[in-house]
Amino acid sequence: MDLLPFDEYAASLNRKRTSAGVLFRDEAGRVLLVETSYKPNWEIPGGSVDAGEAPWRAAVREVAEELGIDRPLGRLLVIDHIPADGPMPEGLAFIFDGGLITDEEVNAVELTDPEIRSVGLYPLDAARDLVKPLLARRLQAALDAVGAGEPALCESGDAVIRTRLG
Repeated sequence: MDLLPFDEYAASLNRKRTSAGVLFRDEAGRVLLVETSYKPNWEIPGGSVDAGEAPWRAAVREVAEELGIDRPLGRLLVIDHIPADGPMPEGLAFIFDGGLITDEEVNAVELTDPEIRSVGLYPLDAARDLVKPLLARRLQAALDAVGAGEPALCESGDAVIRTRLG
């Protein structure tokens, strides 16, 4: 077997897109969603991880940019493998715990990011109508992970493994 020179081998490795989001919820179990200006479906706060950026740093950055909220990031709740879909390559989505948030804190958010039209707290049943089915499944896995105290490993939003990491 002929081995590739290291530079060629490294260049041939698969590249994955990566996103990082934050799950904020209230005492009633409603989840915080943002209405974006660039696509029809709502999202949780977060976004794409930049080249050279760690997912947890991207999550903190995105929350600050989108909502102006600066608070410590909680534990990892979900890692989701997303298969390729049309022009989008396969990827990994991370969800971190943002903790509890109150109506007053949500109402105090001053939207300055042109990508965000509005923000609100929604019961999971109502959220399912606003987000893509993949994110709805991922949100359920994240909420389950909060209760279980351990992260969920998902494929296309469906939890396949619950494991204690670390």
